[in-house]
Amino acid sequence: MYSYTYDTETGGILLNTTPLAFSKEPRPVYYKELDVLGFDKFYKYEKDDSAPYMWAEASSYYYKGRLVAKTKGGALYTPPELLILEEIEEPLEFVNIEKMVEKNRDILEKLAQDTIKKIYNTYVKYQKKVDVFYVAFSGGKDSVVTLDLVQRALPHNDFKVLFGDTGMEFPDTYDVVDKIEKDCTEKEIEFIRAKSEFSPKYTWNLIGPPAQKMRWCCSVHKTAPQILALRKRLNKPNFTGMAFIGVRASESISRSGYDYISLGEKHKGQYNCNPILEWNSAELYLYMFLVNLVINDTYKKGNGRAGCLVCPNVSEKNAFFRRYCYKSEVDDYLNVISDLYKKSFPSSKRMKEFLDVVGWKARKNGRDVSIKIGYMEIESKEHYIIKIQNPKNEWKEWIKTIGILINDKSPYKVLFRGDEFSFQLEENDLGYDIFIDKQTAKISPLFVKLLKNTFRKAACCIGCHVCEADCHNGCISMINGKVSISDKCIHCSQCHKIEKGCLVYKSLELPKGINNMEMKSLNSYSTHAPKIGWIKEYFYFRDEFSTKNTLGSNMYSFFKRFLKDAELIEKDSFSLFANKILQIGLNNLASWGLILVNLSYTPQINWFVKSLNFNEVLKKDYITSLLIESGTNERAANDIFRSFVRFTELPFSDVGIGNVENKSKKAISLKKIPWQSPNPLVILYSLYKFAEACGDYYQFTLTRLLNHQIDSNGVSPTEIFGLDRDTMEKLLNGLSINYPEFISVSFTLDLDNITLRKDKTSKDVLELF
Repeated sequence: MYSYTYDTETGGILLNTTPLAFSKEPRPVYYKELDVLGFDKFYKYEKDDSAPYMWAEASSYYYKGRLVAKTKGGALYTPPELLILEEIEEPLEFVNIEKMVEKNRDILEKLAQDTIKKIYNTYVKYQKKVDVFYVAFSGGKDSVVTLDLVQRALPHNDFKVLFGDTGMEFPDTYDVVDKIEKDCTEKEIEFIRAKSEFSPKYTWNLIGPPAQKMRWCCSVHKTAPQILALRKRLNKPNFTGMAFIGVRASESISRSGYDYISLGEKHKGQYNCNPILEWNSAELYLYMFLVNLVINDTYKKGNGRAGCLVCPNVSEKNAFFRRYCYKSEVDDYLNVISDLYKKSFPSSKRMKEFLDVVGWKARKNGRDVSIKIGYMEIESKEHYIIKIQNPKNEWKEWIKTIGILINDKSPYKVLFRGDEFSFQLEENDLGYDIFIDKQTAKISPLFVKLLKNTFRKAACCIGCHVCEADCHNGCISMINGKVSISDKCIHCSQCHKIEKGCLVYKSLELPKGINNMEMKSLNSYSTHAPKIGWIKEYFYFRDEFSTKNTLGSNMYSFFKRFLKDAELIEKDSFSLFANKILQIGLNNLASWGLILVNLSYTPQINWFVKSLNFNEVLKKDYITSLLIESGTNERAANDIFRSFVRFTELPFSDVGIGNVENKSKKAISLKKIPWQSPNPLVILYSLYKFAEACGDYYQFTLTRLLNHQIDSNGVSPTEIFGLDRDTMEKLLNGLSINYPEFISVSFTLDLDNITLRKDKTSKDVLELF
């Protein structure tokens, strides 16, 4: 909120009334952190943590306003390297906290009063809408300050303090919580501790270690227990609460987009209020010194943030500090990680390297961990097939959350939002197989999505209570890992809001297929897929496009991705392929066919080519549901669909992309249409690209090209352009007659051999245009 400078007189921070454009999040540095980093080899100071000696901004250390040292690198087992920039002969002096606080008192008191007034006004405004106000307390600096401000603003009997104990907190955090609980008791503020019935190690061994993209730990061990604790305390399942949370915009890019008040961010019907959203860490620490609030000792030991012992959202440097400070506790979890990754890293050296860089935080699925789930999806021509072994829960309970089961034998029928749908289920010794007609998915993609979720829950659910907490009507109960769904369930689908339906399944699902493109993000162009004007501008400016284009920065960034995918740019220069397209001309469909071939080997268009059938009207909801099944989230799926729509507005529409149907100026469906008059040389180019992608596989059959069920790195021209056998035979015969130096074919005696010349390449084909 306020900008700051370093004060040479006090060795502290001095606020001023100039608005702060960007905070570097300064924090006080105590002797224990100096010792860990090795400052004691260069500087003299007392081993006393009653006051800090310095301030740090990320890896920079300031003493009396001067940059005196920096740190570099660091990993879990490797301390950061200390770089001393200024030698100091005399003993270091403490920051003069008393004088620093006095210099900042006026600004701090105004800041506090403004925040308190805003909290009180929020309380008054929402008093009749909310059943309970509470401070979400974590034991860190932000929640300590938030609690102090709330207790100054509100009557003490009108709010509660709720501590979500993950079981993975720093030991020093539990000391703070004990002190705060005692203080609340003295002030007659109700203090509630909420904790999962499961130990963290138990859930880690069932769900896998938490990762940046798999932060199931917050839901299982924090938010769900908090909601259930309040529900029990209020004896009201559909209570509406307002949580005062110590979130600050300057902490991260994602948090900078938070609102002061939001509804239903994590749980339906629950408000979040962020009173110190605009505070920076300078103001925060100064306020703590001003009113003498408890400071978690973990900050004095060099940890920039309090939190969980092995949080995947910390840097390698911070991971080092956490293990240094709490070695035995952290190593307990590292042992769990080592056991889960033992097959992926069998040697102790490789395992240590993996742990040192906090490698598990990048986990996106269950591929590398040893935990396996008894759930598998495959496809036949007519069905989606789900195979379940050793299910954890009864599917007939979970299906109550999406509709009413009409009959009690296969094929089962479900009444879903006024319509009746069916599926087949065949039991076997290990479990059962489910068969869902693909036509059902086209009629109601939402039903099929929720039905799949139902069986994922049945296969994987461990009773973690997250779905129970998500049910605002109290229709779900989980006792000893077993699920019970009330017949009063209103089918609101809140228990299905978790991506893929179940945290366990989402954490441990295996990537589909062997094609490496499926491991990459499908959302290549976000909301900035190319426009014809951009492409024409690129071909006009060519090598000068980077400096003369009229695109915005985001547009340029994503358009450049498209140019690379299409092989139209090479090392920021107009490529040889682009020169060939320029020669052929953008008004010639052959150019767009060639570009589409190249794009078919990149994630987004490859998915389009391989996942959507020709000559079928496919609803937007159906396409987005397929994208979500392929690993994207709902927002990305909608962005990708918009990209496909943008591609139909280009001449790609005439070479295999197709067109869309609009309603109220919004695309509601897409239909892929085959290339009606394909250019033979484009087909020859695509055949060579196919052969090269398959590892120089220069001899194959037309039957192979027409079989799109085979998992392959090569993309058949029949897939790209929607060509049938008869059309391909005519094209191939013509090519073998006109370009025998490139291709020969034989369609006799039921043989359909295609042979490409090994001494030629796809680039050589371009020279034929």
